[in-house]
Amino acid sequence: MKPRALSPRLVRQAEAHLAGADPVMARIIAEVGRCRLARSRRTDPFTAIIEAIVWQQLSTKAAATIYGRFLALFPEALPPAPAAVMALPDEALRAAGLSRAKVLYLRDLSQRILDGSLPLEMLELLPDEGVIAALTQVKGIGRWSAEMFLMFRLQRPDVLPVGDLGIVKAIQRHYRLRRTPTAARMYRLAEPWRPYRSVAAWYLWASTYVVPGES
Repeated sequence: MKPRALSPRLVRQAEAHLAGADPVMARIIAEVGRCRLARSRRTDPFTAIIEAIVWQQLSTKAAATIYGRFLALFPEALPPAPAAVMALPDEALRAAGLSRAKVLYLRDLSQRILDGSLPLEMLELLPDEGVIAALTQVKGIGRWSAEMFLMFRLQRPDVLPVGDLGIVKAIQRHYRLRRTPTAARMYRLAEPWRPYRSVAAWYLWASTYVVPGES
């Protein structure tokens, strides 16, 4: 059975659940307004993974600029194809603002898709941890990048990226924690949010005005 994905109707259910389960989350939802997560779906999984790689360890503004320059390298073919990425020289990718490491990551991703070792069309059928296991075989894709793909491309409803600095800081601020929360503490605190932790994460990002992939 194909795992369920968020829809506008499911997001409304998630908002009601979160507001009823957690008064802090209720306040955040009231301040931020409607969740836009279900509107952010990328139709092309290859492009979505590239975007997750570009966004690594960058501010939203810097990442958006570099990603725009990267897309501009393919004016005749959007979204870009793996073969087109492989055909570009390193110099062109570096000139767009990509680090040497990220150029390597994009080439490894493209090659795995071309040789069939990463069958993108099968990812939608896998459970969350299966998607993470498949994607983290690619150089440069860690759990955070895989979780971004789960949330923003596959629209999985119950993902909590505890390794995301924005999420960590938002939880510490909103829940008035004296110390930076550990992953274990964040998972415990988020237990009432199930099965809509993706929507809760979006609200935590939105409360700081920084949502990955939105500019």
